[in-house]
Amino acid sequence: MIVDDHPLVRRGLAELISAEPDLEICGEAADADEAIQRIQDLKPDLAVIDIALKGSDGITLIKRIKAHQLDVKMLVSSMHDESLFAERALRAGAMGYINKEEATDLVIQAIRQVLGGQVYLSAEMTNRLLHGVVSSRELIEKSPVDTLSDRELEVFGLLGRGLTTREIAEQLHLSVKTIETYREHIKSKLSLETSAELTRHAVQWVLENG
Repeated sequence: MIVDDHPLVRRGLAELISAEPDLEICGEAADADEAIQRIQDLKPDLAVIDIALKGSDGITLIKRIKAHQLDVKMLVSSMHDESLFAERALRAGAMGYINKEEATDLVIQAIRQVLGGQVYLSAEMTNRLLHGVVSSRELIEKSPVDTLSDRELEVFGLLGRGLTTREIAEQLHLSVKTIETYREHIKSKLSLETSAELTRHAVQWVLENG
């Protein structure tokens, strides 16, 4: 099953997968709620999930799928920076991460690998994670944004897309006060003094990371 909020992306991925004799698309979803319902109804072997979804994000959806104890393997396919999101996706419960810009044969390889019960990451990301296992994590150069929690990163991204605190609260089904608390945590972690600085950094981050 494909979970992506862009119809053209869903169609292209569906055509790519359907061209394989042993793979079949059983359904599609454009947002997290629809994805949960369709996974429950269709019971796919694999869900290919984008990071950016309407009303939520792929990491949160993966956590919800795990919380519902749905028996489906998950592969993230996204334009977002693998170095920032791949590890988060694996921690949430996905078994792989592939950038949408990769060649089509690698997309199919990733799908087959995850269906076979193996983790799929790029060679560069695999080396980075292995390096983190065998050596101190402090040795890995990390940007300040890497220190944000999954929810803080989600709020940061929505700020960068121009949403107000109230709009973010409504979209994430949280209180305005909770979002304000997240904003303060983000400012602290990124060493930002004002709301204007936070907004500028968030917009710049979105422009650079899709």
